[in-house]
Amino acid sequence: MFAELSAIMGKGEAASLAVAVARNIDIACDEKRVFRREAIKRLGERRILTTPGIFLLAVRAGVISIEEADRAKALLAQRRFEMSFASFRDVL
Repeated sequence: MFAELSAIMGKGEAASLAVAVARNIDIACDEKRVFRREAIKRLGERRILTTPGIFLLAVRAGVISIEEADRAKALLAQRRFEMSFASFRDVL
């Protein structure tokens, strides 16, 4: 599978997706192109974690507060990583 995937994406992406499929585990991905399409095809959409999704899981588990998640969101926005909502409070 790695050889097949590395023909259409980078080696790191191909390796991480091949391992996720082989071990039947979730994978984190914010990419919108080939990697995401292949991950959905091979794992299913519910098995792909995004950055906002990881923060939501952490808030729901009580690992971080909504305020901490919102501060991290603001820092990411300063680095051009935008999320489509104003606060994690809006999506819980």
